[in-house]
Amino acid sequence: MIGHMNKLRAQSAAFATGMALLLGSTALVAPHQAFAQAAQTGVVQRILVQGNERIEQGTVLSYLPIQPGDTVDSQRLDLALKTLARTDLFADVKIEMLGGDLVVKVVENPIINQVVFEGNSSLKEDKLKDEVQIRPRGIFTRAKVQADVQRIIELYRRSGRISATVTPKVVELPQKRVDLVFEISEGAKSGVLGINFLGNSEFSDNDLRDVIVTKESRWYKILTSNDNYDPDRIEYDREQLRKHYRNRGYFDFRVISSVAELAPDKNGFAVTYTLEEGPKYKFGKITVETELKKLDGNLLAQILPVRTGQLYEDERIEQATDALTFAAGAAGFAFVDVRPRYVPNRETKTVDVVFQVREGPRVYVDRIDIVGNTRTLDYVLRRELEVAEGDAYNRVLVDRSKNNIRRLGFFKEVEIEDAPGSAPDRTSLRVKVEEQPTGELSFSAGYSSIDKLVLDVGI
Repeated sequence: MIGHMNKLRAQSAAFATGMALLLGSTALVAPHQAFAQAAQTGVVQRILVQGNERIEQGTVLSYLPIQPGDTVDSQRLDLALKTLARTDLFADVKIEMLGGDLVVKVVENPIINQVVFEGNSSLKEDKLKDEVQIRPRGIFTRAKVQADVQRIIELYRRSGRISATVTPKVVELPQKRVDLVFEISEGAKSGVLGINFLGNSEFSDNDLRDVIVTKESRWYKILTSNDNYDPDRIEYDREQLRKHYRNRGYFDFRVISSVAELAPDKNGFAVTYTLEEGPKYKFGKITVETELKKLDGNLLAQILPVRTGQLYEDERIEQATDALTFAAGAAGFAFVDVRPRYVPNRETKTVDVVFQVREGPRVYVDRIDIVGNTRTLDYVLRRELEVAEGDAYNRVLVDRSKNNIRRLGFFKEVEIEDAPGSAPDRTSLRVKVEEQPTGELSFSAGYSSIDKLVLDVGI
């Protein structure tokens, strides 16, 4: 990981040097390098704009926080200078008072004519275009180019190409236009040479390698894409390890560190997870506390799929939370917030769990989208839904709607997912279905001593 960080720092330094050489010939200066002349004061009689070619004088004046008749000093001039620089329209700005005239001299930033990618083969051009912020007909600034270079490098890093480099080049065109070319050297994929675990005693290294998504690179694993180094996948693997242990009683389990070391020949990484397993725990006292008068905590506790003395499992906590949410919805409470509170007892190796049931924030259905129905019309599914757009969100009704659609017999799979809506108190429902085949085509063949070859086709 240290070698990886040094690599990125070296790339950033090389980029800064390259951009300085590239942009030096175009006389473009970054906005923060703009400056005002020596401190001057006076009353502005008129404002003169000089150096603008493409941008109208009125546009420049609209950004300027000074009007004729204003009295200016060094602070007002400095504010005006920074205001124009922040527009990203100008590579250089100079403001000075000459008698009663406020003279604003500008050097315009060029316009992007086209953005070109060269050297990319593993990543398609469309994906790179979606990643960068610079667009044709947009304003060219060095800061935007530098940010896009880092985005492209990060995209390659996530695809396992740690050694990728990106060099931007500027081609000047007439009428203050430029072509921006990103020259990409993708480099080789950085595989995972080995995955090691430290601190594990209850599960072997091989067992834990089956738990995580990242796999070791092997010549015969030609169909897998999980054998390259991806920092985001390493973070996901940490969570997978945590789920594995916590669902087997190890309440205190934690991943102390996950370190990826680049091999000396830079052909791959060795990933090492340091674990702290801790002892096994069982469930202790299970209680339900509710602030809703119509809900009895003792009755709610009886429907929980968790009992004292059982081996501790995170999945049982999730099941219990869903059960309480469903029960509250069935009792007429559409908006509830169920939160478990843990009280571990290290001496008895038990975990007491208190489920706190409170009235949650009100949420309404913003819209309902149906996807996957290639033959069945939308209204056939919508008439089975027990919630409509604009209704209060109710998990019980959503589950009933899911079962109603399943009972039609038209679909192999039915899922209803929640998604953020247009406002914090809005949610969208996405109904995903996979249709059943509507027909069957069969072939059969046989041979007998009487009929010889027999063929059968059925539709």
